[in-house]
Amino acid sequence: MSFSSFGNKFTRHSGITQLMDDLNEGIRGGDDILMLGGGNPASIPEIEAKFKHKLDELNQSGALIDALGNYDGPQGKDTFLDALATLFRETYGWDISKKNIALTNGSQNAFFYLFNLFAGKYHDGRHKKVLFPLAPEYIGYADATLDDEVFVAAKPSIEELDGGLFKYHVDFDHLEVGDDIGLICVSRPTNPTGNVVTDEELQRLDVIAREKGIPLIIDNAYGTPFPNIIFADVNPIWNDNIILCLSLSKLGLPGARCGIVIANEQTITALSNLSGIIALSPGSIGPELALPFIQDKSIIEMSEQIVKPFYQQRAEHAVSLLQEQIAVPGFRIHKPEGAIFLWLWFKDLPVTCEELYQRLKQKGVLVVPGHYFFPGLEQEWQHTHECIRMNYSQKPEDVEKGIAIIASEVNAIYAEHNR
Repeated sequence: MSFSSFGNKFTRHSGITQLMDDLNEGIRGGDDILMLGGGNPASIPEIEAKFKHKLDELNQSGALIDALGNYDGPQGKDTFLDALATLFRETYGWDISKKNIALTNGSQNAFFYLFNLFAGKYHDGRHKKVLFPLAPEYIGYADATLDDEVFVAAKPSIEELDGGLFKYHVDFDHLEVGDDIGLICVSRPTNPTGNVVTDEELQRLDVIAREKGIPLIIDNAYGTPFPNIIFADVNPIWNDNIILCLSLSKLGLPGARCGIVIANEQTITALSNLSGIIALSPGSIGPELALPFIQDKSIIEMSEQIVKPFYQQRAEHAVSLLQEQIAVPGFRIHKPEGAIFLWLWFKDLPVTCEELYQRLKQKGVLVVPGHYFFPGLEQEWQHTHECIRMNYSQKPEDVEKGIAIIASEVNAIYAEHNR
């Protein structure tokens, strides 16, 4: 059987497919697999209780069956769009209406649409690219375009901090934004590292994008105001040149597959047309379930008072365990400023991160090797093979067991190398 060019591109091996296969293997493996690799959010009892109560209400009122039994429009549920626009207008003073918001079947779906809207082949022969100004970046971006050779990534500057931590920064002194760049994309907080681009960095990127006449996409899947898994003191930003992407997944509803895009009306119209052609409409359950929390703005309070401290405590505990148990020179952890991952850097790692991943997998611990998180980085950089991403948000006993195995394996690798 032979496939088209499209078929060959989207059926080949990819990092995101490996990650999701590992996630599924972890779920099926039960107690034998310690799932520290995927992006599944934690089970937060207080949040689950709120959603369960609301589902019961929706079921009793018949609204749940209505949502299941009817299509929404390709832009998404009108009442949800209106409520979101009101929340952002009244909370942050943004000049938006429902015409500035579209829903998609998850953020991954949104980025496939957006990357292919602004990058790739143009009718006049130009070939535009996506610039990631701060590598490493999200593994799921790497295969989300119809054309190849679409991504360009910039190496960060690295600030080594006290306490065995470090932080990436946008290296503006060496950041090149050529005429072949169709859009700039940055996640905040960043998956995989937990890095949070500062307000100043984001404002500088916004100025550059405006000067170039291209959009700036901010992937806000973990950010403020919801789910607010962000530990740094930052402010949300939006204007008509920014495309802001949010999600209900990390609030605790990944199965609802509800992505949210806030942009100018022209972009939203384009997304709606794509949605109608490719998916008919986005799903209804997520918006129906989250609607009351948007309408009364309690989603902000839930995120600030329940979700954020839950993850912050778990991040701090995992960092403490890692630093206590990994006894190798040059080991550093990216400063945990948000998201649900820790980014571990083993300077001068005697094996590649891929080999470390395979060795840990054999011992029942699933992480993600770091080299997958540098799409578009053309120059060879040893650092890309010295890092792994681990999810710290799973059951504390699983995280503790997993860290013990990671520490044992890493310590053994360095000890063997130094004999």
